[in-house]
Amino acid sequence: MILTITPNPSLDRTYEVPTLVRGGVLRATADRMDPGGKGVNVSRAIAAAGGRTVAVMPLGGPAGAVVADLLRNEGIPVAGVPVLGPTRSNISVVESDSTLTKINAAGPELSAAEAEALLEKVREYAAGASWIACCGSLPRGLPLAWYAELVDRAHRAGTRIALDTSGPALTAALGARPDVVKPNAAELAEAVGRPLLSVGDAVEAARELRDRGARAVLASLGADGQLLVDGSGARYGSARVTTVRSNVGAGDASLAGFLGAGGEGPAALAAALAHGAAAVGLPGSVMPSPADLDPSAVRTTGEPPLDRPLTEPGHP
Repeated sequence: MILTITPNPSLDRTYEVPTLVRGGVLRATADRMDPGGKGVNVSRAIAAAGGRTVAVMPLGGPAGAVVADLLRNEGIPVAGVPVLGPTRSNISVVESDSTLTKINAAGPELSAAEAEALLEKVREYAAGASWIACCGSLPRGLPLAWYAELVDRAHRAGTRIALDTSGPALTAALGARPDVVKPNAAELAEAVGRPLLSVGDAVEAARELRDRGARAVLASLGADGQLLVDGSGARYGSARVTTVRSNVGAGDASLAGFLGAGGEGPAALAAALAHGAAAVGLPGSVMPSPADLDPSAVRTTGEPPLDRPLTEPGHP
């Protein structure tokens, strides 16, 4: 079972339009409503693949109730922590050329008691988990050290933990030695404080995060593939994508594939690539099922192409 923690979940509304016109009145060609948040999406991807998962999160107000109902409708058990503030609602607008515009609300401010209740809820379920995935931004009220405390508690329970966050929350948690961190190129550049212009730059940045405590780094490089840097060295892979419909949740699907395949080694990297590539071809934040995966589109190598420029360079 993979336990996910989403400290700042959301109710996500996605609208597809031909072109986004500032100040105009637009008619959506399609729309959908999904439970949102990075950890929520990891649970959804695990469930879509037939795996077992439990989603832990704070929930408040009508939007929080809808998030819980939508997850249960997908067969995902929800371990909710009631909070006073309302769960946030986010809006995504996807244009016909796949350009994505997102408006993310701040979310509720959690009290010290609510923050501790969230950690306690994780403790209740940690013993039955093969992995804990803690994902996303920290809501107001949670200290920067909250993820580090979560990593410490997971390790005391004997459970491996993956961390997918960014900025000060990521750097503050590195010293607690998370088993896997999963930055994208921009987040990796922010963590090391310098631009990343090539695959080699990304490899060096990932090694720096390992020097600072992370046991493994799974770095998403967008169209340029993914890196896995761990104690055995650096591995690189890419996946062919034929249709891009929405990249919302693609990184979360990738992490789910990685953890579902054991969370280490070349097979897990290949699974991460296959899940991420499949997710971008689906609408909104729909997570891929096994039928959506194309393992033949994935290529992994033992040696990263260090001199290859990044299509989307990372900047701090």
